[in-house]
Amino acid sequence: MKFREKVLKKAIAWMLAGALSAGMLAGCGDGQQKDQVSGAARQEESSSEQGTETEAQTQSDSQIETGSQEDAKTEPKGTIMVTYVKSPLNVPSIVEKDQEIFTEAFGKLGYEVGYSDLTTGPEQTQALASGDIQFLNAVGATSVILAASNGLDIKIISTYSRSPKAFKLFSKDGAIQSPEDLRGKKVAGPKGTILHELLTAYLASAGMTEQDIEFLSMGIPDSQAALMGGSVDAALLAGPAAYNTEKDGFNVVTDGEGLTEATIVVAVGGQYAKEHQEEIKTFLEAQKQVLDYIDAEEEKAMEAAAKETELTVEAVKEMYPLYDFNMTIKDSDIEAMKKTEQFMKENQMIETDVDIEELIFAP
Repeated sequence: MKFREKVLKKAIAWMLAGALSAGMLAGCGDGQQKDQVSGAARQEESSSEQGTETEAQTQSDSQIETGSQEDAKTEPKGTIMVTYVKSPLNVPSIVEKDQEIFTEAFGKLGYEVGYSDLTTGPEQTQALASGDIQFLNAVGATSVILAASNGLDIKIISTYSRSPKAFKLFSKDGAIQSPEDLRGKKVAGPKGTILHELLTAYLASAGMTEQDIEFLSMGIPDSQAALMGGSVDAALLAGPAAYNTEKDGFNVVTDGEGLTEATIVVAVGGQYAKEHQEEIKTFLEAQKQVLDYIDAEEEKAMEAAAKETELTVEAVKEMYPLYDFNMTIKDSDIEAMKKTEQFMKENQMIETDVDIEELIFAP
């Protein structure tokens, strides 16, 4: 009996020990699992915080870098002056100003854009020499050659247009049909321009010079008014003035075909070209953008030109085909300018030779 009691007591003790051990083991396992889960959560939270801080720092650095770049681009640099010549029918200049293409392009470099209303070659090249204008946007090649011959450091960066048929010599008297008929007559027109070259070439075709007539230097509007008022016998006109004068029944003595290529270019100062190649590149890109706009939105371009020149849209469309606005400096342009240079020298319009190819600037 005692033996059985002893065995029973031992069995109960083993059972209690086993239960206690299992409980301890279970408790130990839960604690480790909880610690592992808690540790992982803390690590994930720490990683998330570090990631957020890193991302915020990256965004901040990016904003600082972008801001610096934008500040560098938009830092005020002053005003770039460009000539605005709408005559004879300079549709690209009219469209450019209307669409503010130069303003937008140069604004990215930190410049404002201003427009000069100087229209005659001598005035334009003088302003270029003084630094008052940076881009001569539509200046006769004749004026550039004359300025270069007189010692001005000037460069051609692109062609603006070619339009020999758009430049004309008018008379009120229909009896004036030849150069000889102009002998001793008063002829008005802008000196040092393509129109002036046309007149000289026309006289030379009959062995005459400017000394055989009385040449009065004045702008196109004044020349037109003088012709209509009868104070001159003939006038050199182009663009809307020529169109309206012809429609009014005045006699067309001649146009520029066969006498001049009527090459108009874009020119800058030589030193400016060397020191501001980014500005030159920006101008040329904007010039192409203008021509692309005209091609894509021709009707709008014609309407803008009509409004600015006070012509009808139909009149602009009638005149527009007389002009070639391809901006590329072609070999034919260079040859035409060489002929002009030779002609000017032979007719004592210039004294010093000009190397035309040296005038071309390629950025």
